[in-house]
Amino acid sequence: MEENKIKRFIVLVTTAVLVSGCSISEQSEMAIAKNSSSEKTLSAKEIASVSALKLVDNRTNQVVQTFAPTSFEKNTLAKEVDSIVEQLAEKFDKPMVPARIGENGKLLPGQSRIILDEKALKTSLLQATAFDKEIALPIQESVPNVSQESLTSVQQKVIGSYKTTFNPAVPGRSNNIALSAKAINQVILGPGDRFYFNLVVGERTVERGYQKAMEIVNKEFVEGIGGGICQTSSTLYNAVEKAGLEIIELHHHSKAVGYVPKDKDATVSWGGKDFKFLNNKNYPVIIKTIMDNKKGSIEVQLLAAVKK
Repeated sequence: MEENKIKRFIVLVTTAVLVSGCSISEQSEMAIAKNSSSEKTLSAKEIASVSALKLVDNRTNQVVQTFAPTSFEKNTLAKEVDSIVEQLAEKFDKPMVPARIGENGKLLPGQSRIILDEKALKTSLLQATAFDKEIALPIQESVPNVSQESLTSVQQKVIGSYKTTFNPAVPGRSNNIALSAKAINQVILGPGDRFYFNLVVGERTVERGYQKAMEIVNKEFVEGIGGGICQTSSTLYNAVEKAGLEIIELHHHSKAVGYVPKDKDATVSWGGKDFKFLNNKNYPVIIKTIMDNKKGSIEVQLLAAVKK
């Protein structure tokens, strides 16, 4: 069955070359001539060398990579397509880093969200014919949808808020809550923009000022760097829920926590569980955190930036 497919492929390649009036490579001519004289079928690898697909970045028209399958057998080809699509997705995919308002009121730009449409690319590769020379990679790029102009002549209206308390006498935990609260403060999301807690807050390390504190791991309280930041993410989650924004990813702790009701927490871990949401409003939304280190409280407010 595979032999018949390969023979048909050779005919298509040869026909395409003759119709276009172009000459094929010396290597391909020798391979096909050898096949004709010895009546042996070209290997799939040799055929692939005759017609390797160029994969082009649809934004720059630059060739990113070539794809030359080693076999056209259905299952093998599917595996090779899955593999190259996975590699390309890992190379291109980037989550959105939202913009934020600086201390001087100026907008600090974020980073675009870049996504490779893996399903569409797989379909294109599997349906490619001998006449196809290149395939444009279906890369989608979403720029943070907010500008300095959108912040002028606006009033900020609270559309969701939540407040939790902690023991200020526990220095490590208090410090970690304060650091993570500062990291999300003044982040602004335009319509359709996304917020990833781990990406915005960053890795919790000693070098970045985080300290040891108790945290929940596998239903047990253990000491770890950054313990306490889940109170920040949980307070944020409740404010986001009250504001009616769209939750993308949410995880609960393996046991109850004391600062929010059951199933109202949002656990996060670097390189693991995350809290993600999307601004589904038609106006920018600003995250504001209010810390009271003396009394031991953190409040998160979601503010709508609407025209006066």
